[in-house]
Amino acid sequence: MSVQLSFHGGVDTVTGSCHLLRAGGLSIMVDCGLFQGEPEWEERNYDDFGFDPSSIDYLLITHGHLDHIGRIPVLVKKGFNGKIICTSATFDIAKIILMDSAKIQEEDFERWSRIKGRKGIQMRDPLYTTLDVLDALRMFSSFAQYEKTVRLNGKVKAMFRDAGHIFGSAFIEIDIQGWGRMVFSGDLGNREKPVIRDPSYPAAADLAVVEGTYGNRHHKSIDDSIEELRKAIEDTCQRGGNVLIPSFAIERAQELLYMLREFHERKELPAFHVFLDSPMAIKMTDIMRRNPEFYDNETEQLLQRLGDPFDFPGLQLTRTPDESRKINFIKSNAIIIAGSGMCTGGRIKHHLKHNIWRKNSSIIFVGYQATGTLGRMLVEGKKRVNIFGDSFRVKSKIYTIGGFSSHADQGIIIDWLHHMKNLKQICLVHGEETGLLPLKDELIQQKVGKKIHVPHLHQSFSLR
Repeated sequence: MSVQLSFHGGVDTVTGSCHLLRAGGLSIMVDCGLFQGEPEWEERNYDDFGFDPSSIDYLLITHGHLDHIGRIPVLVKKGFNGKIICTSATFDIAKIILMDSAKIQEEDFERWSRIKGRKGIQMRDPLYTTLDVLDALRMFSSFAQYEKTVRLNGKVKAMFRDAGHIFGSAFIEIDIQGWGRMVFSGDLGNREKPVIRDPSYPAAADLAVVEGTYGNRHHKSIDDSIEELRKAIEDTCQRGGNVLIPSFAIERAQELLYMLREFHERKELPAFHVFLDSPMAIKMTDIMRRNPEFYDNETEQLLQRLGDPFDFPGLQLTRTPDESRKINFIKSNAIIIAGSGMCTGGRIKHHLKHNIWRKNSSIIFVGYQATGTLGRMLVEGKKRVNIFGDSFRVKSKIYTIGGFSSHADQGIIIDWLHHMKNLKQICLVHGEETGLLPLKDELIQQKVGKKIHVPHLHQSFSLR
């Protein structure tokens, strides 16, 4: 049987995941993400997909991050009329993420249309609107359960298994009658982190499409990272400043609350106020409270003991813009968790404006910073940055704590692939060359897989 696999995002970069499998009489997409970061990549969101959306029978979603779901409304606008399948938690997350994305685009369009309209410049329409998102949400047809077979037709079946990345995340095994098994890792999770379970292992595969975000590195242990976070906060409090943590709303914000609660319970830090200044993160925390079946054993036990693993004295949830602005009057002993995680927008930029020039404050990065983002510039040590059109000298202390990553490192990826019997081919995606090429070299050295590909945008493979 002839099988065709093509890559239309999540290659040459870490964002925009979008893979297309044609097999067994079906056209199956895995993920449909938004390109983020460099302007030339974000421009690709307006380009054609590289295939006819109306020809797609199924869209299988690995998890609810914007770089894996963010172009679904565009797909529907351009003719997709198939079925979307994901876990129930992913659907809950997708509703919030996509509605928020549409709202931001609509607000940006309205604001910049006024500003540029005075200069006679016409703004391009938003990529999609709230109504487009509502149309897209109607295409979600069923929910997958971990370890349960989903039959797509008589020749093709799929199974969603726990990827350990975020709540409800999955890697997907697709069995093709007469050909074999293909595994899509989605974003593969780190290990021994609080809240969610470690990634499951696949049993066997003929071909694996696997992410390599951190294919060139090994994370610090989670215990070392937690202690590094504690010391960074303690040091900042002693200097009389504030701690800013740009954080992704899904998973990372909740993990931080979990760890800060533990610091508070063990009295390991000076008195401090914690602000979760992200309406989306607050909503995500509510989703996680309502889905305890996705917790790891430790968090389940904590839930039974405390009733809420994410709450503690001194925590304030700031939902409104007015509540957020009041934080700017606090000059010390405040821990501010706000989005976006890469400092590309959201409330964190306002807090940076009020703190980045203060040498007694700190910015702690606990997640991946894509090329071209403000977060990446700060991590790389840029001494002056622009925020909302104004230039600021970077005087605050910058910390980068890599062990909190929700992505697998090189060792975890290789170990995960080692568990696949009969693995013949590997496609490395979702990474920059600096991450993927060292991973490829290590896989070759350890003799994992017989052929290893690093595909490029719109590249197609015919597999027999």
